[in-house]
Amino acid sequence: VCTMNKIISAAEANRRFSKLLKETKKGISYTITNHGEVVATLNPPAANDEDRERAWKEMLADLRKKPVHNIGPWTREELYERDPE
Repeated sequence: VCTMNKIISAAEANRRFSKLLKETKKGISYTITNHGEVVATLNPPAANDEDRERAWKEMLADLRKKPVHNIGPWTREELYERDPE
């Protein structure tokens, strides 16, 4: 398993998301930037199944605390951030 970290722009991560997931599964981590600012990291799952299960339960518990918002229908284009021209 590889333990490498790569820096990638949000736009590039968006275009190559499926490939990033495959590479992350192999052990590569990504730091995702937007206009030079770090906005996210994409890391392989914890090797320990107990850690993964605990993280999953914590995430679900956190989501259950958040309100549900009905934002109505949207188009695919509206899902992607557009830079002003």
